Amino acid sequence: EETLPGGFLLTSVDTAAGWVRQASLFAANLGLACCAIEMMTPGGGRYDLDRFVMEVFRGSPRQAELMIVAGRVSQKMAPVLRQVYDQMATPRCVISMGFCPSSGGMFNNYAIVQGV
Repeated sequence: EETLPGGFLLTSVDTAAGWVRQASLFAANLGLACCAIEMMTPGGGRYDLDRFVMEVFRGSPRQAELMIVAGRVSQKMAPVLRQVYDQMATPRCVISMGFCPSSGGMFNNYAIVQGV
């Protein structure tokens, strides 16, 4: 990077893209049940995820650093969830959004994972 006298800043596209990516979170959304509505709400105009620079939900886990799990996770879905997590870019983090993914909710049985 070098600075010109007129206030211009010269840099490469890769450096600029890296600077933008380090300050933002790209989310992989996993809406598994009714809690997915709770996940969609912050993307709307009232709560506005743009303020937190994480408005872009990515369809590919390779482009995401944040996994938002919304809805109950069954024992059959748990390996798929883990596979998506393993494919995500590092550093990565997970948010459990809703009652069911956090603690299993009212579904206290063998088929539901009791907390992501």
